[in-house]
Amino acid sequence: MRLKTLQEYTDIAVPFENLDGRIDFTHLFGRSGPVHIEIGSGKGTFLLAQARAYPEINYLGIEWTNRYYRYAVDRMGRWDIKNVRLIRTDAVELVEDFFPDASIDCFHIYFPDPWPKKHHHKRRFFRDEILVQLLRCLVPEGIINLATDHEDYFRQMSDVLNRAFTAGTMEPIDFIRPAGAAADEIVGTNYERKYRKEGRKTYTIAARKK
Repeated sequence: MRLKTLQEYTDIAVPFENLDGRIDFTHLFGRSGPVHIEIGSGKGTFLLAQARAYPEINYLGIEWTNRYYRYAVDRMGRWDIKNVRLIRTDAVELVEDFFPDASIDCFHIYFPDPWPKKHHHKRRFFRDEILVQLLRCLVPEGIINLATDHEDYFRQMSDVLNRAFTAGTMEPIDFIRPAGAAADEIVGTNYERKYRKEGRKTYTIAARKK
């Protein structure tokens, strides 16, 4: 069986090496509008459904794994999705060094790598020091929408957000169900569908910047 040839679609793919300082999202998308970021886009299942459902929103996906990144770029291009851009890079570096203050309306973080071994927990994306950066980037009343299948990581996510609730920097809200979720799904990503077949539970939590 012949493997599908993946196209590059230079209007969708954003080479990390071309970035120079804080990103101008209006220039990046060729228009102004709300900006949503997905941390860990995988093959682009969430981005495709969400971008089609909300064409007025600009979506930037971040993915480290090259084969998933290339698949997602090809997928957006084949569907002629105009309001998505994708970057292959480390999400922490991008958030810390390239996202402007008060520029992002929502962070979508679905099934991030749980780094289950205790001595690897420091590699988890969602932790206190990263939340400081996410809050810096969020507009007032900006949202963080989180989902994971890993119970221990969910406890960490909850602890991090609970400290923000206590500090008065964020407030809890209901998890916002993505557009691509089927009637029996919560998030609607490939990971959720895989984990549901394995009998794993999906944990969700969401918060809004005050």
